[in-house]
Amino acid sequence: MTKTEEKKLIQKILITQPRPESEKSPYFELARKHSVDLDFYPFIKLEAIPARDFRKQKIDITAYSAVILTSRNAIDHFFRMCEEMKASISQDTKYFCITEAVALYLQKFILYRKRKVFYGADGTNKSMLDAMNKHKSNEKFLYVCSENQQDNEIVNWLKGNSCEHALAFMYRSVSSDVKEILVKNNYDVICLFTPSGVKSLFDNLPKFKQNGTLIGAFGNNTMKAAEDAGLQLTIKAPLPQAPSMVSALEQFLSTAKKK
Repeated sequence: MTKTEEKKLIQKILITQPRPESEKSPYFELARKHSVDLDFYPFIKLEAIPARDFRKQKIDITAYSAVILTSRNAIDHFFRMCEEMKASISQDTKYFCITEAVALYLQKFILYRKRKVFYGADGTNKSMLDAMNKHKSNEKFLYVCSENQQDNEIVNWLKGNSCEHALAFMYRSVSSDVKEILVKNNYDVICLFTPSGVKSLFDNLPKFKQNGTLIGAFGNNTMKAAEDAGLQLTIKAPLPQAPSMVSALEQFLSTAKKK
């Protein structure tokens, strides 16, 4: 890698998620520290599945004693659906969340008590599933997820452990129109966060070729979707030493500087 290439790698990065609301976001600290430009454009948008369609799934929300939540969006749609369905959730319901940040978001909807809210230690599926493992024989799990995007690792774990469970499709993801953004900008790094985000990239640019563009992917399913689409991954998260995309980018940029 030449000095010119190294410099090019850290100039312009596309984060395919909404811009953080807080200026204290670690993304902005990363940009300042490494003098890189960060653009935020969500590659997917979520559409709510209305209660009338959810009823066709024949799921009684109140029959489940534990809820699996892998994002703030899942939390929003779960409680929206409860309201639309006029479903009263027991105070004893347990919530299993992918990260502490997602778990804390529950405070918007419930009285937060640690005895009923559990989360993974490092943001990986494994750590959340480890927390669920202690309760698997006593709970009926409701996995709140997108109609067209479920985490196979979680689904396979539920099946493999013979857990009583149901997949509750409460929203769906659709590709955003970002073709103009991609055509106008020459990004050195594009960070993808969901299989739907990978699909959106090719929906917008069917003939997309990396041509030196580095790709970052968050989550095993996203990594698989990206590799299946023929993309070569340079930045991966979560990993034990990089539990978030920000930390993965930090490691990558710091290493690039040293070369």
